[in-house]
Amino acid sequence: MTSSSPTARPEVLALRTSQIREVANVGMARKDILKFWVGESDQPTPAFIREAAARALLAGETYYTHNLGREDLREALSAYLQRLHGQPFAIERLGIASAGVNALMLVSQAVISPGDRVVVTAPAWPNIVEIPRILSARLQTVSLDRAQGRWRLDLDRLMDALTPDTKALFLNSPNNPTGWTLPAEDRAVILERCRRYGIWLIGDDVYERLIFGPPSGVMGRSAPSFLPLAGDDERVISTNSFSKAWRMTGWRMGWMVLPRSLTEAMGVVVEYNTSCAPDFIQSGAIAALNDGEPSIAALRAELAAAKDQVVGALRQMPGVEAPEPEGGMYAFFRIEGVTDSVALAKALIDKAGIGLAPGSAFGPEGQGWLRWCFANRPETNAAGLERLAGYLKG
Repeated sequence: MTSSSPTARPEVLALRTSQIREVANVGMARKDILKFWVGESDQPTPAFIREAAARALLAGETYYTHNLGREDLREALSAYLQRLHGQPFAIERLGIASAGVNALMLVSQAVISPGDRVVVTAPAWPNIVEIPRILSARLQTVSLDRAQGRWRLDLDRLMDALTPDTKALFLNSPNNPTGWTLPAEDRAVILERCRRYGIWLIGDDVYERLIFGPPSGVMGRSAPSFLPLAGDDERVISTNSFSKAWRMTGWRMGWMVLPRSLTEAMGVVVEYNTSCAPDFIQSGAIAALNDGEPSIAALRAELAAAKDQVVGALRQMPGVEAPEPEGGMYAFFRIEGVTDSVALAKALIDKAGIGLAPGSAFGPEGQGWLRWCFANRPETNAAGLERLAGYLKG
């Protein structure tokens, strides 16, 4: 009989704790804090989506559904993807997940084994880094750089990291927290390297509709995607979410675009995780896909204005570096001389009443930086900027 205390396995104990949560816990209960630390709009889900789900709930849509999602939802998703990317996507390639992060976990469980080597660009959303570690994979990060006031990926450095023993590349574009967006011309090179070595190319595409730069994609409505370049049975997977573009963060609904040969096995993986996504919430997702374009366009316009407001003001503050985000809903910035993101974030709560996410939450590459979610009303962002400017003036 062992005398040690019951605890989790070493891989779980080694996971990073959430520094965003660590900071938020300091100021969560305070009513005077302006909270920019969480990645969501300050506006609720559009009414037409809420009403569709409410009607479904009242009609009794509360049963188990297909592991991969209701057929009518997958048909709506297939039509949406065809409109977005200009080519058909059979429903046999589509799976519904209980949130975008659940989609990433499901995909990882399906293709990653203990000891596999996984590559991730960084700074990175903590979940995309820690999920492979939960599965006992080996992780290598490729750091983004800054050039001409923007974030950039050194393609040669990424190619060097994609070696024959690499199992998977996770690519988040537009990126959380930096807003970096993969240039369309880089896709073919990355895809060819993954094809050559049999590397799974897994896209975290939750911000693809929230872009600020020159239009790209069909009708200029999305960030560059690998889906139009890949066949229907290659090692290319797109994970996505209704959370950001449709303002549905609390709904926990996402999806996967899969190679045909993986779909059946993915249904089994879903069964042993969640069985299926909630029935009535799938009705809300159908409404979002079918009728959501005007609300997405409105959100994108709001975010573009908010980005200009926040990043423009940050760049006017002494000692502040704020690269231009190309997509997403975040300003990732740093203050000259700061080396401890968590300490600064806590000081801003205490002395300025501002809640920001510490950059180190996104890996060592983010140490010294802060993330500001600007998906807020203009007056809320303005009040936060005024408080930050006052703090910097001492």
